[in-house]
Amino acid sequence: MVKSYQGVRVVEDKKKSLQPIYVKDYMTTNLITFNPEDGIDKVVDILTSKRISGGPVVDNSGKLVGMISEGDCLKQIIKGKYSNTPDLGGKVSEHMSTEVLTMGPDLSIFDAAQKFLTLKVRRCPVMKEGNLVGQISISDIIKAVQDLKSTTW
Repeated sequence: MVKSYQGVRVVEDKKKSLQPIYVKDYMTTNLITFNPEDGIDKVVDILTSKRISGGPVVDNSGKLVGMISEGDCLKQIIKGKYSNTPDLGGKVSEHMSTEVLTMGPDLSIFDAAQKFLTLKVRRCPVMKEGNLVGQISISDIIKAVQDLKSTTW
């Protein structure tokens, strides 16, 4: 008679392994925002000093009106290079993206990751009931994946 020994088995907590991970669990809530009237030079200073690549643009009432990114600033820098006038002039409202993809805080991070890949964006404002409550980025999703254990996939 042959006996088989498989060793100690780890019993997974079914409730824990099936817990979804949401955008709200990893989003940034302490946001750096910009105003449409801010100058591009101010945006460049903030992006470099805070080591971020972009952020939401909100009007004076706090309503989300767009997103500004390093790429948007880079367009102004290149424009100045072509005219041989290194100028970071212009306002955020002239360079920001106004068609902004938003996500809800209760979206799964896997669904958020799929949206990032499909739509080729790096960050996304998180909205709840019409209010800006945070921002999720690709790096936030990567952090979430690092926190997962192989048993929760």
